[in-house]
Amino acid sequence: MDLGIAGRRAAVAAASQGLGYAVAAALAAEGVQVAICSRRRDAIDAAAARIGESAVPLVADVSTVDGALDFVRQADGALGGIDILVTNAGGPPPGTFESIDIDQYESAFSLNCLGAIAMCKETVPAMQQRGWGRVVAVTSIAVRQPIPNLILSNTARAGLTAFLKTLATEVAPDGVTVNSLQPGLHATERLRNLHGDGNLDDVAAAIPARMVGDPADFGAFAAFLCSDHAKFVTGTAINIDGGRSPVV
Repeated sequence: MDLGIAGRRAAVAAASQGLGYAVAAALAAEGVQVAICSRRRDAIDAAAARIGESAVPLVADVSTVDGALDFVRQADGALGGIDILVTNAGGPPPGTFESIDIDQYESAFSLNCLGAIAMCKETVPAMQQRGWGRVVAVTSIAVRQPIPNLILSNTARAGLTAFLKTLATEVAPDGVTVNSLQPGLHATERLRNLHGDGNLDDVAAAIPARMVGDPADFGAFAAFLCSDHAKFVTGTAINIDGGRSPVV
């Protein structure tokens, strides 16, 4: 299927590996120019080399508002504009209500909420003016059902989801769609590292689909949300988790 986005320009945050990389690679395969970022020059250069000539590697730390703005401004300059924004970031430290100090919430919101809002604030108005744009945020299944011992991530990502839904309704008349993806367990480098030998059979056994997600499939789904075919899909928060999340 031709997604109709060849020649578009995308900024994909935190894309040196994992799901961010998978999304950037999928968009590039559709003919999209992609600006990708990481905090490490060597990591992002290696990722861009794997994607190919359509990838522009940038160094930025999207865990802060200033860093997030720096990334999209660099991307806009390198690409000549941004038609597609994919927000993505790692998670804050684990913890509970009892163990987490109040000042830790500020950095968690910066990482998993305010940074994405800043990127939208910087890029979406130009999309509205052009009459076409796509925003896809990579969040977590914790938005649908909070995960024990992850109170910071649960709280910050839920706030971002509410922002995205509100933004979607405001910019829909301008041809801009805004959606979020809530990934479950995927076979990323991080998950394999957490399981020592890289064997994920025990993880798969706990998922109704009896498999761990393939990052390439996740990337392909995200690319579809950025397509012309998905122009009527906006304001959604879609879990991609093999049936692991309860219906709420």
